Amino acid sequence: MTASNKVMNLDKSLTGFQLSKLHTFEVAARHESFSLAAKELCLTPSAVSHQINLLEKELNIKLFLRLHRKVELTAEGKHIFWALQSSLGHLNTEIKAIQNQTLSGPLTIYARPSITQNWLVPKLSDFIQRYPFIELSILTGNENVNLQREGIDLALYFDNQPCPQLNYQYLMDEHILPVCSPEYAEKFNLVDNWQNLNQCTLLHDSHAWCNKTGTGEWDSWAVHFNININTPSALYFNRSDLASIAAKNNLGVTMGRKRLVEKAIKNGELIAPFPDQFLLCEQHYYITSLKDRHWPKIEAFCLWLKNQTMSQD
Repeated sequence: MTASNKVMNLDKSLTGFQLSKLHTFEVAARHESFSLAAKELCLTPSAVSHQINLLEKELNIKLFLRLHRKVELTAEGKHIFWALQSSLGHLNTEIKAIQNQTLSGPLTIYARPSITQNWLVPKLSDFIQRYPFIELSILTGNENVNLQREGIDLALYFDNQPCPQLNYQYLMDEHILPVCSPEYAEKFNLVDNWQNLNQCTLLHDSHAWCNKTGTGEWDSWAVHFNININTPSALYFNRSDLASIAAKNNLGVTMGRKRLVEKAIKNGELIAPFPDQFLLCEQHYYITSLKDRHWPKIEAFCLWLKNQTMSQD
């Protein structure tokens, strides 16, 4: 009798008593060790060996080679282990599908480009692992869009003007502080010497929030700390992450959003030459959705976003 025929006979003749022994077999085969299987199953190695012996007799198939101080799967045992793993995989998929039947299907997210690249996307693997049946589509832009017309389920914004016609959920606040490359800071002797900013090129996010602000972030920071900046050199971008990339490449000093640049500061790509001079923004990150969309998958994504902010804080 071939190994494949034996697997077929196994499928036809399984009993409830054999299923418990097959579980023991699966653990022992995975570890290729009766002692490690015993630890996982909270049994003694002799109890594991006894169950495997009974299963081999009932199936009339030798599953393991007993060698000195170890066991190895036979060719037939490998076939059965593969069939068992495959069956368990299908079963787990079906169970997850049933458990997540209301947490499935497409979900379209719209967000500002900078937070998408620097904060949201690096965290998404956790959401996908938790909700494998939700199909995410991520769109980005600087403008506030019509969610219903654009087919968007949820939007993540950064400003202080939430639309009253939409569901609104506060997500997290933000601070701003000047950042640049370590090389640029050394070149202009910037650390704790804000006066030297007047020799530097300032990098601006001209779309820092919903209104086009031009130099708004730098202006707010300078006024708050009573700092007079008078530099003729500037570069403008329509995204905060592009200004940060420019700063990493020694093009100047940008007003970094703390949540979006802290990783670059930790890994040494950027430095905050005035680390104590950070300003709490009037603007904040928030989530909006249509008022009639109380869907479980939208609520799941919102809750996941909030959990990410708590783990970061």
